[in-house]
Amino acid sequence: MPDPTQVVALLKAQQIHHVRLYDTDQAMLRALANTGIRVIVSVPNDQLLGIGQSNATAANWVSRNILAHVPATNISAIAVGSEVLTTLPNAAPVLVSAMNFIHSALVAANLDSHIKVSTPHSSSIILDSFPPSQAFFNRTWDPVMVPLLKFLQSTGSFLMLNVYPYYDYMQANGAIPLDYALFRPLLPTKEAVDPNTLLHYTNVFDAVVDAAYFAMSYLNFTNVPITVTESGWPSKGDSSEPDATMDNANTYNSNLIRHILNNTGTPKHPGIAVSTYIYELYNEDLRPGPISEKNWGLFDANGVPVYILHLTGSGTVLANDTTNQTYCVAREGADKKMLQAALDWACGPGKVDCSPLLQGQPCYEPDTVVAHASYAFDAYYHRMAMGDGTCNFNGVATITTTDPSHASCIFPGSGGRNGTFVNGTALAPSFNSTTSGCSPRFFQSEYFYVHSVLFGVVLWTAVYL
Repeated sequence: MPDPTQVVALLKAQQIHHVRLYDTDQAMLRALANTGIRVIVSVPNDQLLGIGQSNATAANWVSRNILAHVPATNISAIAVGSEVLTTLPNAAPVLVSAMNFIHSALVAANLDSHIKVSTPHSSSIILDSFPPSQAFFNRTWDPVMVPLLKFLQSTGSFLMLNVYPYYDYMQANGAIPLDYALFRPLLPTKEAVDPNTLLHYTNVFDAVVDAAYFAMSYLNFTNVPITVTESGWPSKGDSSEPDATMDNANTYNSNLIRHILNNTGTPKHPGIAVSTYIYELYNEDLRPGPISEKNWGLFDANGVPVYILHLTGSGTVLANDTTNQTYCVAREGADKKMLQAALDWACGPGKVDCSPLLQGQPCYEPDTVVAHASYAFDAYYHRMAMGDGTCNFNGVATITTTDPSHASCIFPGSGGRNGTFVNGTALAPSFNSTTSGCSPRFFQSEYFYVHSVLFGVVLWTAVYL
């Protein structure tokens, strides 16, 4: 994963104002300082038992991970554990205690009005979710859910819910139409109708959120709002996951963003937007499990969008072309001989002024083929107006939104004046306008996560709508 400063540079370049972190990585929190970005931090599941059994442990956690960073880092909420009831049931008896202890520490620091405490739940804790009006939480968890909802109500917090129509669709064995999962328009005769309320549902997302509202009302809680702390769609899968495709991921996330930004609300609560975080900021190529588990991200590790979201008419969120903030650098792991050949070409036939790379000049250090090639590639890329295929160099170059400038070496993409370009019109060798990974177009975004950092260190991050 990129280091924290690179992550924050991407968040700022994409105008992402809310992130959810799956831990409290100290370097990440420092990097987020003075950015104004609103941050949800998390108590990892492996720390839950200790915090839930000791008020002092919880206070120490808050001191180290919250008080040490606010107000410079804009921490807005603490997620205590993640999907505890379904993934770590042995810790369920101390979940509410952990939340109370964390909250008490915030009260003592006079931060409870600014930082809310909650815990994310899998939507699978909701049974009989359709029709929504008949939904209820798994009764096994009533001894936890009732005091938990009382805590959320009394502290003015919200229910955190992870909503994945992709998994609902996959597990329905054909009972849920793909269009219904993807927010695609449905004929009125294809809409799902709740026979008890006569409310019409046009997508799985709304039905799950309303099922959670009805499940809370079943326990006599009607004024606890819901924030969706994870939602998304994988862009790639193995043969058993034929609908994990780039097109479907693009369709789902684009339609989700549009649905939220239009303040559509849900059939039960029309006009009240559901704050939502998209899982996730980066793909996780080393994550174990099925191929789809590695491919939920909106960006690759170089900050290149996996796909460009279809957001016409939805304002600037995740929509605008940000080519002025892109750079061309050496691809990680590229063959050194091929890099040297591409560097030689750029500084020769490519007519890039490589004098800043000479000994004693600003970009000589570090004296490596990777660093020198990155400068030359970026110089050529911007000299050619970031045109299609001008960041290729036989596959050893890649586009990033992270400024590669360092010390006194300012890259051309940052407006650097280490040297000047020589007029010319040469194209990079083996130029192919259809080569993947070299599109210079990026988009701006309101939200993301990284896994430990979602949009991890490992960072996971989520983007927020």
